Amino acid sequence: MSGIVLLHDLDGLRAQVREWKRQGLRVGFVPTMGNLHEGHFSLVRLAREHADRVVASVFVNPTQFGPNEDFSRYPRTPGQDAAGLQAAGCDALWMPSVDAMYPYGAGNAVRIHVPGITDTLDGAHRPGHFDGVATVVARLFNQVQPEVAVFGRKDYQQLAVIRYLARDLAFPLEIVAGDTRREDDGLAMSSRNQYLSAEERAIAPAIHRTLLAMRDAIRAGTPRHQVEADAEAALRAAGFAADYAVVRCPDFSTPDADGAGAERVALVAARLGRTRLIDNLEFDAG
Repeated sequence: MSGIVLLHDLDGLRAQVREWKRQGLRVGFVPTMGNLHEGHFSLVRLAREHADRVVASVFVNPTQFGPNEDFSRYPRTPGQDAAGLQAAGCDALWMPSVDAMYPYGAGNAVRIHVPGITDTLDGAHRPGHFDGVATVVARLFNQVQPEVAVFGRKDYQQLAVIRYLARDLAFPLEIVAGDTRREDDGLAMSSRNQYLSAEERAIAPAIHRTLLAMRDAIRAGTPRHQVEADAEAALRAAGFAADYAVVRCPDFSTPDADGAGAERVALVAARLGRTRLIDNLEFDAG
């Protein structure tokens, strides 16, 4: 495919990045697991605002899936992904094999654990998930060696984990966050949305409405514990099984009180049929 360089081996990737840097060009990076949609492409466009050349990766990472999760059925659409990335202005697509990513095998890989922040919310409901995320992102940073990397705010806890990782391990790069892209009815764009039946798809926007209601209730002075209980009840009434519906500070600590100007984030993870959806909403409590 002309216009985008397809890279499958690490030597080729590093040679390409080395040549760009020899020319004095700034390299941006957008890691993905493929099956791309407008949310991903918006991150590529954002990366172009911060870099001269953009590399995207497509790698379905086995170490971040639990034993009962959807690794085997996670959709792989490499041709469609490459075309979409090219249209979005991506310069190179890195598509490593599992063997290239984990030369000793995924089960024998050196793993990275980010403490504290990974013990709550998604970390508690998906044990080991963020270890897998941190492990693969550190490897990708080492492989691509970008000056800037772009991640979406929809995976709010993941973004926090990666920021911690990058600072603690002194990766010489800037982390840029892209806003969540939504469908017209408010549903956050996600590769998992395609798992929803027509009936479930009609219900799914209730997550975003619940987040908006949580924000409004906090601003109206409703106690946080009541806001969270009401949100879980609303999700159950809509047909979800909620893993959590909480209000937290941006550092994931539990707020003691809400006041004018206090930064907060409402976070929801809920299952609809076989599909687990996550979303969040940042707001000030005043």
